[in-house]
Amino acid sequence: MAISGSAPKTQYSIPQVIIGSATGTMIEWYDFFIFGSLTTVLASKFYPPGNEVFQLIAYLATFAVGFLVRPFGALFFGRIGDLTGRRIAFIITLTIMGFSTAAIGMLPTFKTAGWFSPIMLIFIRILQGLALGGEYGGAAVYVAEHVPDNKRGFYTSFIQITATLGLFISLGVIVITQQSMNKASFEDWGWRLPFLLSLILVGISLAIRIRMKESPIFQQLKSSGMNSTKPLTDALTQWPNLKRILISLLGATMGQGVVWYTGQFYALFYLQTILKVPARDANILVGIALLCAMPFYTVFGSLSDRMGRKKLMMASLLAAAICYIPIYHGMVSAAGNGIVSVSSVVDKVTSAPKLTPMTLDAATGSAVPAKAATAANKPLLIFLIWLQVLFGCGIYGPIAAYLVEAFPAKVRYSSVSLPYHIGNGVFGGMLPLIGLYVCASTGNIYAGLYYPIAVASLCFICGVFWLKETHNTLIWEEAPQK
Repeated sequence: MAISGSAPKTQYSIPQVIIGSATGTMIEWYDFFIFGSLTTVLASKFYPPGNEVFQLIAYLATFAVGFLVRPFGALFFGRIGDLTGRRIAFIITLTIMGFSTAAIGMLPTFKTAGWFSPIMLIFIRILQGLALGGEYGGAAVYVAEHVPDNKRGFYTSFIQITATLGLFISLGVIVITQQSMNKASFEDWGWRLPFLLSLILVGISLAIRIRMKESPIFQQLKSSGMNSTKPLTDALTQWPNLKRILISLLGATMGQGVVWYTGQFYALFYLQTILKVPARDANILVGIALLCAMPFYTVFGSLSDRMGRKKLMMASLLAAAICYIPIYHGMVSAAGNGIVSVSSVVDKVTSAPKLTPMTLDAATGSAVPAKAATAANKPLLIFLIWLQVLFGCGIYGPIAAYLVEAFPAKVRYSSVSLPYHIGNGVFGGMLPLIGLYVCASTGNIYAGLYYPIAVASLCFICGVFWLKETHNTLIWEEAPQK
């Protein structure tokens, strides 16, 4: 047996393992999020003109498709990862993601190709979702199976940073591209450059990953004949493991999904579409908040090694559920445009609700359409977005270590990936679409928050009663020592 808290020596140092895993994962998140970061520009490129809200909702639905198929990618690539190895699976996922993202950069617009354009866009989003469904579990498991038991939360938290870092880089690339050309050029062809850049990034990451070796725990399991020959059957049909998957979903990942996406994406869409903050300014505000929050993933990951995973995750869920409404009241005030409601108008042709932000006219006191925010309190907006991201850090930082510890090595890739991607892909990924649609339908600019509040609250209740603390788990004891 391995000594408690220790891990056998491998040919790689832990920093090399983390860099090799995190680089590819960060690029995959960049590829996935560049699509969402360009929502306000691309909605009109790939869907019929004439109704801006229909374009927005159709585009967000296409964005959501990539999230919805992630559990299927988790099952497909999880099986490969548990059968043939973690390394092979995430080399394949990186290749698929990179070329799919570059394909969006070469895709003809609706004006040029008609309905072929959105159909192909949906197909590409499906490929992206499948690839990401297999990527995260592989990277998290690969790192966890290289590091000591007593520092797993700290080391795996670097993989958690990659999601926020990918979004931050996507926002940064967009802002730099916008700054390098005029608005007309960016909207005409410049938007393609961030997608095409993916080819260079993927090439670099593949060069790193191809040289990496398999994780030592998997190597030992396979050489001793202890790995599963039917990982999906073992993971999903044996009740003890299936029970752990369900508890992990209901008590951890579904709440983590909505909390993380509220701070990362819903805040961005809310600034752009509800508060009418100019897209470039919104990207910069969110980018700064993300940069300031990123170190806290490792802070919470390290804390979870000492305090336990469960306490931190439950506290973050509860804080998010309590604070969202006050935070978004503060954002509305800080945006500086006096929005008090959103009217719901049903278009006669598309039956799509139209977002019409309203403000109170200072002279007459009557409601008039809101203008773009011109006097926004940007430091306050950054702080309020940062606070939302911090809630995400509190649950996302420890969750990779928790998931790895919750499942046995022979079905770990499959078991980790499935609840993670249902929680993030379905519950989290649908958040922007559900939130903005509910705002438009009800005329209440805060109604979109009811969904993440409800999911986070339910997850908190389930987690308090059913989730087990795992931070003392010794995963190295599963691997037979030579």
